[in-house]
Amino acid sequence: MRIGIIGGGFMGEAFLRGMLRGAVAEPGDIAVAEVVEARRNALAEHRVRVTDDAQSACIGADVVLLSVKPQDLSHVAGGLQGAISRDAVLISIAAGVRLEDVRRYSGHRACVRVMPNLPAAIGQGAAVYYAAPEVTPEQLQRVRQVLSAVASATVEAHSDDEVDLATAVHGSGPAYVYLFIEAMIDAAVRQGMKRADAQTLVLATVQGSAAYAIETEQHPAALRNAVTSPGGTTAAGIAELEAASFRTAIDSAIDAAYERARELGE
Repeated sequence: MRIGIIGGGFMGEAFLRGMLRGAVAEPGDIAVAEVVEARRNALAEHRVRVTDDAQSACIGADVVLLSVKPQDLSHVAGGLQGAISRDAVLISIAAGVRLEDVRRYSGHRACVRVMPNLPAAIGQGAAVYYAAPEVTPEQLQRVRQVLSAVASATVEAHSDDEVDLATAVHGSGPAYVYLFIEAMIDAAVRQGMKRADAQTLVLATVQGSAAYAIETEQHPAALRNAVTSPGGTTAAGIAELEAASFRTAIDSAIDAAYERARELGE
């Protein structure tokens, strides 16, 4: 597979690292277009072709990945008109930019809108994709191969609205988790635990809890009940979270992020 990456920032390089790590493509089959010279120098260490010309990066590509800021997408995609092969599939990971807009800006019909998240940087992300009707099964298989390099879980959406909702859940989700981690660490420190010890325990707890939920495939409520003995320490802690409207706060956070995602696409 030949791949062109337009934009070599954090997420563009995350996809690049993942594809090389997963042998989705060989270094010689990947071209990265990046306007910042310092970034081009850093990207060249991956032994891929690096250029400041976006059209050049599209030459011969089976997959073109648009990894630019949402506010830059219309300009950058517009500059690719006529440069993308008719048989290629164009992937956009710009948050809030609707699929039809990607198609209109680029002049290319076989487009896929993707929402990855931060853990993609270590190949442990989650991703949602929404494909245009013109995307063939073969092209969609290539998209899934690319996503498998950065995401341990992928979900297909069938509308921009579904992508916006997913953005509020898994796109913004790492920030909710990090806030929870930060709060647990700070609470432990306030009670007298060394910060390094608190961080070690909290991070291992979050990682292990997620891994156990994935492996056992049990409902989260069942897992919570397994830890919560009647009248015990966990029950006391859960009661405080419920009294503080913990569930309502999470619900409101996702509502707010979802609404903002929809606003960005207008």
